Amino acid sequence: MQTNIEQLVRRYVAVWNEPDPDARRANIAELWAEDGVELLESAEYRGHRELEGRVSHAYQEFVAGGEFVFVPAGDAAAHHDIVTFRTHMVPVGGGQSVWTGTMVLELDADGRIRRDLQFTAPVSPTRATVDAFLTRLGEGDPERIAELFAEPVDWWLGWPAQGHPDVPWIRPRASRADVADHFRALDAYHLPEKRAGGLPTVLVDGPDAVVLGEIRQTVRTTGTPYAAGCALRLTVADGLITRYHVYEDSLTVARAFSSGSEA
Repeated sequence: MQTNIEQLVRRYVAVWNEPDPDARRANIAELWAEDGVELLESAEYRGHRELEGRVSHAYQEFVAGGEFVFVPAGDAAAHHDIVTFRTHMVPVGGGQSVWTGTMVLELDADGRIRRDLQFTAPVSPTRATVDAFLTRLGEGDPERIAELFAEPVDWWLGWPAQGHPDVPWIRPRASRADVADHFRALDAYHLPEKRAGGLPTVLVDGPDAVVLGEIRQTVRTTGTPYAAGCALRLTVADGLITRYHVYEDSLTVARAFSSGSEA
């Protein structure tokens, strides 16, 4: 299947947040086949006109008031012509998901949606906190990221105990103020506008979660870009992150900064 799955998921979720009726109508026509159908547990919407009515009603009910927004969970998977992923409805100001849907899309030969099955899924408190963390991380607000951490937090980064002279943000942390300082330092030494990364894989088992992904940053002083594999081990209790362990390709990061210091 040639369809870019991450792009498809982003476009699918975006249409439910689209405030412009004309843009919403055009996006629906691009996403769904002309005879495409969405199947809920208690309803069916077939063809572009019914789908437009369905999406418009959902927008007016959940998004138009400015209280909630739909976001992808970052767990898309696909093979052959089937794509599955979850979507959360979260408060605009951040916080835990108030609704989660599991989507199963069947695509036609052109990559448009032939059948769209939606299931309401129970929300894991751990998953909700992890998703909130990833959302705030993407928004780049250190203070709001820190609000999701317990005090003290079990903080560990996969670097030598003495740290590295070119990577000063690597040091022990325990408080929310420490956590906010860590993410401010990351922005200070990188170009946040060039930060990137694909949709991470998130695995949850009770209070524990593992997030697998790739960090793509650009060194502020030299403009040197780098990409480093990364895994996070998180533990959540009462909606707060109590353990934050990072396993990353520290050699790649150190080389990106060391090359700048040698220049």
